[in-house]
Amino acid sequence: MSLIRSLGYLRVESADVSAWQEFGTRVLGMAAGRGPAEDSVYLRMDDLPARIVVTPGDRDRLVSSGWEVADPAALARLVAIVENAGVSVKPLDDLSDRRVSEAVTVDDPSGNRLEFFCGAALDARPYSGPARFVTGDQGMGHVVLPATDDAAVLRFYTEVLGFRLRDSMRLHPEMIGLPPGGDPLWMRFLGCGPRHHSVALAPIPAPSGMIHLMVETESIDDVGRAIDRCGKHKAPMISTLGRHANDRMISFYVRTPSGFDIEYGTGGLTVDDRTWVARQTTAHSVWGHRFSGGGGH
Repeated sequence: MSLIRSLGYLRVESADVSAWQEFGTRVLGMAAGRGPAEDSVYLRMDDLPARIVVTPGDRDRLVSSGWEVADPAALARLVAIVENAGVSVKPLDDLSDRRVSEAVTVDDPSGNRLEFFCGAALDARPYSGPARFVTGDQGMGHVVLPATDDAAVLRFYTEVLGFRLRDSMRLHPEMIGLPPGGDPLWMRFLGCGPRHHSVALAPIPAPSGMIHLMVETESIDDVGRAIDRCGKHKAPMISTLGRHANDRMISFYVRTPSGFDIEYGTGGLTVDDRTWVARQTTAHSVWGHRFSGGGGH
């Protein structure tokens, strides 16, 4: 069983922070949060002060994904496991912007920056965004990260971090813009809690450092209203509505100001590892999810 409970937050660097404020509140339906840096954007999905923090930068990129553990003892055990595997762990000293009691940072074999934390502060103000998100013990959603060495990343996430392989999808090279005829490549879906997957690893180039973030809402009406907001505010939807074959999520995709995508959905599958069997998914979606603009996955 993984010491990691769920995806806790994302830290994003952007050349246009004000665009994120507009996108996060008016399109995604999140609530504006508060934080110590006046030039940053803090977006709330629930009682945490911010699930997405966007800071000014020269380029648009994912800085790190934050992963929650239960308490300081669990964090210490995780650090020991990672260090025993020969992976460098660095403490994070400036925690004011993250509003957690302890945190460390690690790079996975593909260079994705991960932060592990405990002791998250709660915001005393009730969450008041127009969309109602599914978080709690499922965390803020899932991330799809670029990964070039399937064996190395799979070993790191499962054998070191304790994620469970929930399923795999074989990708033909031409599906991701590579010359046809090569060996198939694998996309891996990994879970650390009841959500079907909290991270997916894909051999897909991602200039921003992330392929997509999925956020889940409580109802199909939340999803429908988000589609309406995309139209009203001219947000670039890059897929039609559809249902995924593996986690059963009914969702659509929209491009963020930083170039990666948000999958916005409802009705995702939860699993029990005591009975779950990892298998190979042979179709991306049961229906829908017609993509334009090179997004998705």
